[in-house]
Formats: sequence, structure tokens, C-alpha cells
Amino acid sequence: MSIQAQPGTPKGCERIAYVVGFRESATYSDVYGGGGATVGLDCHLITPVDQPSDTLIVFMHPVGGGMYLPMVRELARIGHHVLWANSRYRGADYALIMEKVACDLGEAICDARDRLGYENIVLAGWSGGGSLSMWYQALAEAGAGISDTAAGDPYEVDAARLPPANALLMLAAHVSRHRIFTEWIDPSITDESAPGVRDTRLNLYDPANPNQPPYSDDYLAEFAEAQIARNRRITAWVRDKLEAIRGSEDPWNEFAFTVHGTMADPRWLDPGIEPSDRKPGTCYLGDPKVVNDGPVGLARFCTLRSWLSQWSYDDARCDAIASGSQISVPVLVVGNTADDACTPSHTTRLYEAVTHNNKKLHMVQGATHYYTGPDGGAHLKEASGVISEFMRQL
Repeated sequence: MSIQAQPGTPKGCERIAYVVGFRESATYSDVYGGGGATVGLDCHLITPVDQPSDTLIVFMHPVGGGMYLPMVRELARIGHHVLWANSRYRGADYALIMEKVACDLGEAICDARDRLGYENIVLAGWSGGGSLSMWYQALAEAGAGISDTAAGDPYEVDAARLPPANALLMLAAHVSRHRIFTEWIDPSITDESAPGVRDTRLNLYDPANPNQPPYSDDYLAEFAEAQIARNRRITAWVRDKLEAIRGSEDPWNEFAFTVHGTMADPRWLDPGIEPSDRKPGTCYLGDPKVVNDGPVGLARFCTLRSWLSQWSYDDARCDAIASGSQISVPVLVVGNTADDACTPSHTTRLYEAVTHNNKKLHMVQGATHYYTGPDGGAHLKEASGVISEFMRQL
């Protein structure tokens, strides 16, 4: 029988879209729609036709939207059952609370296990989903559930709703949203109320900056310290603002703000920093100078509680580095040598964070973050083959 592929679905596979719905107590709705207490997770299950399996590869990214990624489709094409589950914050991270994303991932896994009948779950953390998967697994193995958010708001998730996975895949992943964001933030902005006024010495895009590529080690150290300092200044302001709100007559009010200058990583301009196959002068979103103040930058639009849970260098909890030693299941880390988002140090830091020996590292030579380019198909085939071999050994 000939199977007609759906658009965006590999030939010989079927894609089933469904919603995982659940209710939780909420003072207000932090996503568009849903009515506050109702949460709906948009899920896509892609499976080979007439090839049953008790093992499911589960993807989730904090902001979602990857159900048509090349890797998702390729894994299904070569015989795996794959689920892409979007968090409640699909496409909108301005109010995102990472503790709630962990809850969403747990609910998607519970549904796959209890309703769909999958016995073995392999968590696949692609890009920003990598640190989510590592942190989720650490929470699940600890068996303590969740009691509050990074902002200190009560938020209860029973440990039974966070079942552990049987293995982890870290694919083109970074170590955490707050760490990579701090590596990208523009330290030349020293006053958030005047983002157009920038310190020439710390402005990578100012031709008057006396520091030009290749950058000295001393300058890079100074630059990194200034990036962390800016993150902490914003955090201090956020905490003061939130404390004032909590002391008011409306303690659950929020406050939205804009963060300018969020794509100023010296690695984009100096290929001598973490040498790899990536193209100098570009990042995964395009020209980093344009992206630095463009509308699609990380944390461009934010809220107080979300900043603390997602972007604060000292407060955010979803961290693969801190979680790695708490994980006991097998781990595969796959990096791409031309990745223009998650640079080589993120791949090696992920691998080194896992302290047990049941782990494997594989680098795909010449592959970009999204497996694009003339050799993208070959790179994708190599990466998916490594994943299949890893799963056969589970």
C-alpha cells in the first residue's frame, strides 16, 4: 500500500497533531488564551507507518516551534517514533517561567506513557531544549518535584508528574538560556534607561573601539566580566521593582520591559575564539550587528518574574552544567563544527558536565545549527545515524 506523505512529513510516516490539556491554579494567564487555569500543549507525533515501537524520542524547546525541524523529520524517516511537544510558551518567551516549562515536559511524557503506551522515553534536547532536558532529568531523578519559581512564587508540581527518561540526547545544544544570553549581551550599554549611549571601548560594532579582532585575552576577560555585570545590574533592578510590586495593593502585578543589545558575542567577529568551521561575521540569526538591536533578539521583551526564571545569571535554575552530575542515564552529545549559535565550548561543556562514563560525544564536521547548506543532507544523515546506533545500545 502506498502511503501519501503529509506536507512536512517524511514519506512512509504519519503525523498526528493533538493537544495535551491540564489545569493548574493560576492568578492570571501568562500565555495568550487558555483562561488562566487551563494549559494546552500543542504536540506532533511522527511515526513510521506499520512500525510499532515501545520507545519514543521526545523533543521540547522552551519556546517551541520545532515540529518540522530536519532532525525531527529525519529520525522518523529512519524508523523512530518521535514526539515534538511545544511548551505553553510556544513562540513567546516574554512571560516564560522555566519551572512551568518543566511541568509541561512532564505532562507530555506522562501522556505519552499513560495514554499512548510508550514504555521507554528518550529525551532529545535540541538547541535550547538541551539544558531543559538535562535540568528536567535531574529534577525527575531527584524525585522532589517543584515547589516554587526562581522569583520565589509558590508553584507546586508533584514528583509523580515528572517521570524520568531512560536516556538523553543533546543535539546542537547550549548549556542554558541564561548562560548563553550573558555570553551574547552587549556590555557597552551601561544605563538601561539610555540604551543608545554606549561605551565605545565595549562596543564591538563601533569602529572607534580601539579593540578590534583578533581580540586580546585581556580584552576578552574584561568584556566577559562586563557582560556578567550588566546581567546583574538588570537583575538588581528587577528585584527592586518586584519587591515594590509585592509590597503594593496588587502583589501579583507584573511589569514588562525591553532589553536592548543582546547579540554582542566576540566569537561572531573573531574566528580565532573557539576556532571552528562557522562563517565569521554571522550568527544563526544573520548579521549580529543588526540582530543586536533587532526585534527577534533573546530577552528583547521581558517581564520581571520571567527574567529571574529564564535570564538571570545568578537566579535561573535551568542549567545543564549544574544538572549534569545529578543524571545517571546514558547521554549522547552531538555537536556541529559550523554551528553559528551553539559554539564548540557549549558542546564540550555539556559533555563534561555529565560525570558518569555512560556517555558519548560526536562532532559532525561542517554541519550548521540547522543542518542547512549544500551538505546539510549528508550532515543530517551522519547525526541521525549516530543517534540510531546510540539507541540500539540502550
